Amino acid sequence: MQRKIRVLVGKPGLDGHDRGAKVVAAALRDAGMEVIYTGLHQTPAQVVEAALQEDVDVVALSILSGAHMTLFPEVLGMMRERGIGDRLLSGGGIIPAEDMETLAKMGVGRLFGPGASTQDIAKYIRDWFVAKHGAASLAAAPAPHAAEKPRPAATPKPRPAVAPKSSPAAAPKPRPAAAPKPGPAVAPKPRPAAAPKPTGAKASRAPAKRPARAGSGATRKRR
Repeated sequence: MQRKIRVLVGKPGLDGHDRGAKVVAAALRDAGMEVIYTGLHQTPAQVVEAALQEDVDVVALSILSGAHMTLFPEVLGMMRERGIGDRLLSGGGIIPAEDMETLAKMGVGRLFGPGASTQDIAKYIRDWFVAKHGAASLAAAPAPHAAEKPRPAATPKPRPAVAPKSSPAAAPKPRPAAAPKPGPAVAPKPRPAAAPKPTGAKASRAPAKRPARAGSGATRKRR
């Protein structure tokens, strides 16, 4: 009977960085495996209990805290005690090469360091499963996503030029003529009548009489 590989991804200890674990979990899921993620700050007992309850084939631990020489042997010992020691215990983290060799001698599977390819991790788990259960028991891996053909960029349709609407010039409104303010009536000044000039013979001018001097004639007669 064909079935999918079940993988438990665990974050034991005080390590709070789970970005790499989530990336690996997503990659294994895309490779056709069923993945269970335990979350952060799990104890070895919690990881083993989850593996037992979920009936997984692989336990993958992500350890970046430097406690790999403590956590891997502890989880492996509990798995053997609970009767699931035949399952694969793998994982990764910042682990020196000499520590990887030491853990491999204890029974831990292949470990992956920073920068490892997720395809290599999926291939290693798949090869282990086929070697243990046979190729007939492994469900076919999903076909890789076909690359979508790029769609040609749609050329924008030229829009007809729209002549700007000319608004009719507003005729200036005629202003009403201001009515002149009535001023006070000014009475015309009477002009003196001009004396008519005499025409014809010139009027003779009468010699002006000189006033008689007092005591001139009378005095002479008396004398």
